[in-house]
Amino acid sequence: MSRSRVQVRVPASTSNLGPGFDCLGLGLQLYNTATISLHDGARVRPPRGMIEQTAVAFFNRVTGGKIEPFGFEAKVEGDIPVSRGLGSSVTVRLGILMGLAELVRETVSVPREQILKLLIELEGHPDNAVPSFLGGFAICSRATGKAQDGFGYTRVAVGPELSFVTLVPDLHLATEAARALLPKEIPFRHAVENSQRTARIAAAFCNRDYASLRGLFVDHLHQPFRRTLIPGFTTILNAAVEAGALGSFLSGAGSSLMAVTLEKVEAISAAMLEAAHKHDLPAKILVLKADNEGAKVLEKE
Repeated sequence: MSRSRVQVRVPASTSNLGPGFDCLGLGLQLYNTATISLHDGARVRPPRGMIEQTAVAFFNRVTGGKIEPFGFEAKVEGDIPVSRGLGSSVTVRLGILMGLAELVRETVSVPREQILKLLIELEGHPDNAVPSFLGGFAICSRATGKAQDGFGYTRVAVGPELSFVTLVPDLHLATEAARALLPKEIPFRHAVENSQRTARIAAAFCNRDYASLRGLFVDHLHQPFRRTLIPGFTTILNAAVEAGALGSFLSGAGSSLMAVTLEKVEAISAAMLEAAHKHDLPAKILVLKADNEGAKVLEKE
């Protein structure tokens, strides 16, 4: 391998957008950077946990045995808070996968779609993985009725006129814990309403008709069951809408709460922060735009 160091930048993402559970996602201009380094052929053991799991999957699944596993050091740093529903785990996994693919490029050329497929498998669902990889707004589903056929997606760019006002509480929420709260069944009427709104959100983004998003972020599948995890949940989301947002929702599994708007960013930010303070919820506000570039290699040596 001629390269010994690769740096990969990966954007944050928000998923679900209210009713589009495990289906809708969007890349955001907030980033983590993964740096993967070799050291003169030394077999440096990578950190345990998610990084090691990702590396093992890469060597077993992606290289097809053509590359002997090698030691490396990995460092992931940036501005994306952990366990806040902004896709931090994707940035780690994707940064490692793309970095390793770049390191072995001269021996094995790894197709981008293969990286994305493995990323989705490691994450367990595509709604964060696709927009972090490709940027923009993504609509994801099973490719067919057979699980082995994987996922398909439609991706479109997002205009700069949309802002995503994000309240990030000083509160970690594990995705597993948030999923454990979800019911096994919901009323048929609620399923129909969620499907209707998800379809219209997808159409609005595809047509860049963002004004038509107003009122579409109401959800029956997951938010009613997760709201107990976040003090002031309903009050904060309502405050954003009352201040002029097109809508508001729980970002991913939380704990971040997000408002989508074409205007009145400062008023919406202040309203969400005030509502959080009334419920003794320490938090900060991030005003973000959509990322349309996706993950990219910044440096390679």
